[in-house]
Amino acid sequence: MKIEGGVELTTAFRILIVDDDPGNIHVLEKALSDTYEIMSVTNGFDAINFVAQLQPDLILLDVMMPEISGYDVCRIIKENEQNADLPILFLTALDTTEAEKLGLNVGGIDFLLKPVNLDILKLRVGNYLELKRRNDVIREQRDQLKATLARIKQLEGVIPICSYCHKIRDDSLSWHQLETYISEHSEAVFSHGICPHCYEEAKKEISSYNNDTKLIP
Repeated sequence: MKIEGGVELTTAFRILIVDDDPGNIHVLEKALSDTYEIMSVTNGFDAINFVAQLQPDLILLDVMMPEISGYDVCRIIKENEQNADLPILFLTALDTTEAEKLGLNVGGIDFLLKPVNLDILKLRVGNYLELKRRNDVIREQRDQLKATLARIKQLEGVIPICSYCHKIRDDSLSWHQLETYISEHSEAVFSHGICPHCYEEAKKEISSYNNDTKLIP
């Protein structure tokens, strides 16, 4: 948790540490907890369940664990399309090219050897989380654009309108005022005014009303 100006601030990113050694978890928590919200589990099955329920922003994952390896944990997590952009960093004592290749092949984004250089770890974690943040912003903007295009598409084609009252019929065969229909099917905002023709008609009506009022004894 950060403290700025005496005010306690909640951190934006959550990191899940997965390691069967509580000592390793303690070291990583101490290095990262001032900047990020840290959560931890000591086995792979708990990690899989945790990700399914509470989406972390990044995972630090041990490779050699009992019951299920970090490789299998990563593979299972990545099978869910929702986790496609979830950064997973492997932390392991396996110092071989094959071990690193396997970690990257199952969906890991990086492979760091134990004992981990904490300064390097902080820099890489920060870089990957910033990249994730930018990807999340792009995805949100893309979704908003899709929604906007969908609304615009609703106003394309032939729109059934009454030639007398100018109401519009929707897909459920209900009739709506033109302004109401456009407001519900687009993001248009109306600014009300009066055209010259209607202005002249309104003047005539007001003048006629005033004249009729004068004739009343």
